[in-house]
Amino acid sequence: MRRRRRIKIIATLGPASSDRAVVASLFEAGADVFRINMSHASHDGMRERVAMIRSLEEQFGRPIGILIDLQGPKLRVGEFESGAVLLRKGDAFTLDCDPTPGTQTRVFLPHPEILSSLEAGHRILIDDGKVLLKVTSAGNGRAVTIVEVAGRVSNKKGVSLPDTTIPTSAMTDKDHKDLDAALEEDIDWIALSFVQRPEDVVEVRKVVQGRALIMAKIEKPQAIARLDEILAVSDALMVARGDLGVEMPLEQVPGLQKRITRLARRHGKPVVVATQMLESMIVSPVPTRAEVSDVATAVFEGADAVMLSAESASGQYPFEAVSTMNRIAEEVEAEEIYPSIITSQRATPERTGADAIAVATRDVAETLQLKVICAWTASGSTGLRIARERPRSSILALTPIVATARRLALVWGVHAVVTDDARDERDMADRACRHAFIEGFAQTGERVIIVAGVPFGTPGATNNMRIALIGPEGGSA
Repeated sequence: MRRRRRIKIIATLGPASSDRAVVASLFEAGADVFRINMSHASHDGMRERVAMIRSLEEQFGRPIGILIDLQGPKLRVGEFESGAVLLRKGDAFTLDCDPTPGTQTRVFLPHPEILSSLEAGHRILIDDGKVLLKVTSAGNGRAVTIVEVAGRVSNKKGVSLPDTTIPTSAMTDKDHKDLDAALEEDIDWIALSFVQRPEDVVEVRKVVQGRALIMAKIEKPQAIARLDEILAVSDALMVARGDLGVEMPLEQVPGLQKRITRLARRHGKPVVVATQMLESMIVSPVPTRAEVSDVATAVFEGADAVMLSAESASGQYPFEAVSTMNRIAEEVEAEEIYPSIITSQRATPERTGADAIAVATRDVAETLQLKVICAWTASGSTGLRIARERPRSSILALTPIVATARRLALVWGVHAVVTDDARDERDMADRACRHAFIEGFAQTGERVIIVAGVPFGTPGATNNMRIALIGPEGGSA
């Protein structure tokens, strides 16, 4: 099941992909990680899907990553006497703490923390930005607004606040329960929604305590303003273009995508590009030309993964969506211009021994035109450091820890294999050569480059590099 591309594919599971045979076909088509969206999954449903994925992992003999996406706070207006109202431009409209049904001039907003945080001039978006209100005054449990973009508002429509930092956690009571349930199932990645500040990620990290890695979803202007701080406490970032495009001008999203992707790459942390990548394939077996270009852009940027949402979760063509994304990625990475684009975006290494070894490994591999870099890694940090360099050689990560292999399923270019830890340097070379041979990365008589941390099993101690020749039957010569 070796992939012929470096970028990874995340496929969201849902009603269209609840059957074991369908999920197996998605993995065979190219899905490396499966996402379970807790906005739509019960705890029992989540457990069933995790068990299914783990059984497929045994069937295919390959580590498969599982990403649990927490719902986050969903802000909504209350209900109206007539079920809906039509707001006209210039109308005065009030949001307040009165739970009685709304009228043409007011509605209940069941979030006192919002009412206490709004200020004059702040924008309020309703129903994914279809209606825009601007606050003229706020206080005493109410906010008076003027309608700037007219439209119909019905019961319990969503509310977005691009200018307002809400002084509450990104974790709701539901999220805490969902997180606890997910951690019991030994999942690999947690995606945290509606992050505003680094403290939101730190709060989750205290609960997780190393049992999973944390991906911060960047979908609010407040997160953009503190992007460096959020990245510093996160294990990965997701460019969540859906809500980001609601709360910020759409024309800014492509530039933000490049900025987030390059920042994450510079710091050696995985970055995922998500939302509406092949949206038309929800109802069509083929994508639009624009969607193909969108996926291709993420591949050229060197993102670690691209994600399918409704396309694989509830669409009519989940298999076709995954296989189409796989083909696009393979074709882009085969382009003559691809290596030069990836190389031009390489970042300056940090002044650490591990980074120096990673850069030297890449340079030696490219100078000698070696097909594969074999990285022994217990925690995954060596694999991440090599992947940060975006080498032209394949990356074979060898780890004694299955959880590490599953987490690395999300990382650019990494093909992880679970194996016993190396006993000594001779064993390190022998088994690296053997696995490179077995997995089809190199043949007898070819050289491989091996990087590891010595003493073995010490997390983050990448300090050893050597070249080995593959001998008969795959061992080192």
